Amino acid sequence: MVKSHKKLLWILGSGSNVLISKKIAGLVLKNELKGIEVIKKTPDYVLVEALSGELWSKLVNFSVERGFYGLENMFLIPGTVGAAPVQNIGAYGVELKDFFYHLRAIDLQTGHEKIFSLKDCRFGYRDSIFKKKFKNKYFIYSVTIKLKRQPSFQLKYGSIQEKLMAKGITKPDVRDIVEVIQEIRNNKLPNPAVLPNAGSFFKNPEISKIRFNQLQKKYPQIPSFSVNRTKVKIPAGWLIEQAGFRGKKFGPVGIYKKQALILTTNGKASAQQVLLVVRKIKLAIKRKFGITLEEEVNII
Repeated sequence: MVKSHKKLLWILGSGSNVLISKKIAGLVLKNELKGIEVIKKTPDYVLVEALSGELWSKLVNFSVERGFYGLENMFLIPGTVGAAPVQNIGAYGVELKDFFYHLRAIDLQTGHEKIFSLKDCRFGYRDSIFKKKFKNKYFIYSVTIKLKRQPSFQLKYGSIQEKLMAKGITKPDVRDIVEVIQEIRNNKLPNPAVLPNAGSFFKNPEISKIRFNQLQKKYPQIPSFSVNRTKVKIPAGWLIEQAGFRGKKFGPVGIYKKQALILTTNGKASAQQVLLVVRKIKLAIKRKFGITLEEEVNII
């Protein structure tokens, strides 16, 4: 099929992290490849391969039900398995790259298969080689992850530990973790089936510690997370809220009242109306904090 047509190919997963702002010139293929299987098992770890059309949440459920550890913090992230490495998805202190083994992809020009290792993918914060150099050049066919056989939970990010303590859970198991994360997400994030949205619209910006110290003098309550010796990450939602956008509406586009990182619509907004609000937010953050926000959503 790849060699028999001359049109540009666009591969669409579930569309949960995409804003289409123009007419797509080419052939759009909806990925419906399904299947998850354990391809290797040892006393310490398992390798699980999932085809790219599977919903990410189904892969997490598959792992949790079998006592495989690692993906529990990424429970309820919308989207498909094939989109996960493109975005290097993550939540609550865990990213795909932490458990990634390899992926199989098809070159859309030649039809040849290529295996991409962890190093090949060049994962970064909500970033990969598939968002830049190889954007629209490969179809990700399957993703293989390496999960632990023994629990090793990441509980320090967000309010996971706080929620567990409130329930009197001092030694949580994997089901306790996913139940708490489900509660947090349902309380904090709107259901896109009820209130249209694309999840977190902006990345949390990374700035130098020197610049952060300067901001902290002016904004003592500014939250942060250490990235490395020289950089810290600041929650984009906090910046947007401090700029006065949380709960505001601009025609059919709004900023979610419980989480300023989420842009919502009434289902009738055009892409141009959404992008106008995006530009307004970015300009305000730049003026107030000197920080340039970057979109997490894939804008076509």
